[in-house]
Amino acid sequence: MKNLKIFRNSRVIVTGHTGFKGSWLTAWLKQLGADVMGISLDPPSYPSHFVVSKINLGIKDVRLDIRDKKKLEKKFIAFKPHFVFHLAAQPLVGLSYKDPITTWQTNVFGTLNVLQSLRKLKNACNIVIITSDKCYFNKEIIYGYKETDTLGGKDPYSSSKASAELLVKSFINSFFSNGKKKIRIVTARAGNVVGGGDWANDRIIPDCVRSWSKNRKVELRNPKATRPWQHVLEVVGGYLCLAINLKSNKNLHGEPFNFGPNLYKEYSVLELVKAMRYYWKNVSWKIIPKSKKKFYESELLRLNCNKAKKILKWKSVLKFEESIEMAANWYINYYSDPKNINIITTEQIERYQSLAVKRGLKWAKIN
Repeated sequence: MKNLKIFRNSRVIVTGHTGFKGSWLTAWLKQLGADVMGISLDPPSYPSHFVVSKINLGIKDVRLDIRDKKKLEKKFIAFKPHFVFHLAAQPLVGLSYKDPITTWQTNVFGTLNVLQSLRKLKNACNIVIITSDKCYFNKEIIYGYKETDTLGGKDPYSSSKASAELLVKSFINSFFSNGKKKIRIVTARAGNVVGGGDWANDRIIPDCVRSWSKNRKVELRNPKATRPWQHVLEVVGGYLCLAINLKSNKNLHGEPFNFGPNLYKEYSVLELVKAMRYYWKNVSWKIIPKSKKKFYESELLRLNCNKAKKILKWKSVLKFEESIEMAANWYINYYSDPKNINIITTEQIERYQSLAVKRGLKWAKIN
């Protein structure tokens, strides 16, 4: 069984389920019929996708700091998960400058606690640990980074994600080699996502939505910067696809995978903002002079996803314009009818899954 049907009735832990990516992943797993335990702090913003889309309904919603090793281990041991998706993190570059200690404690030592919890399991389990495209030592070169390229980081967030990658590799070699304990682990590296329900600071679409909903100009710190933009469901789908393949192929144990958009066309921050004006009224912006920027941000970052395409048979489903349309329509529906936005979340997952199947991705089937 190498499709989404594998999650039906499976016990799945999602750490960071109240966050942006985690809430979309949890919503999708719920629709697939999984028995989900979410482990996280309270939602990181208000409003949040987790709250407004009522993600808490029908899951085991646990409030727990992943830095609390003993409590985390107890949850893992009691639940006996078949799958674990570890997304809990301090996810913002800007915040990592303000609070590097919490960033490292969460992103590195939190991951360490998850790995330690896995050592306590007696059942077989497949784990996808999410890091970031920023784990690479970014020289801002024109080719996409491959999984074998040098890890690094010019800011506390990026370095914490590179360190998490090294930590996972060392634990696999030390405690989970040769299929010991029937634990299989992979890491997933993805980048900037767009989609409905994100209200985090210092992210472009949330910044736009906050400003435009109040008829203000959005401030652009780095308008020429290009990013591997993709809809949140592209990345979450990659995580699910990776878990499906990991369960059926023991040779993937210990492997990292990139998930990003096609490289034939890239879009800058300014181009993304301009694309939003087709769906949003009163679109306006102003560019912040370099002297007023809060922190360093790279201008160019690309991912080479050939490994995922070849081994996992994964690829991007949505065109850039489709991703922006889905994100914009989610927010438009939220501001017009917030009480029923959970319906839009469900419909967008169903739409994405249907498009994935129509565009040749067998892993997205449910029968």
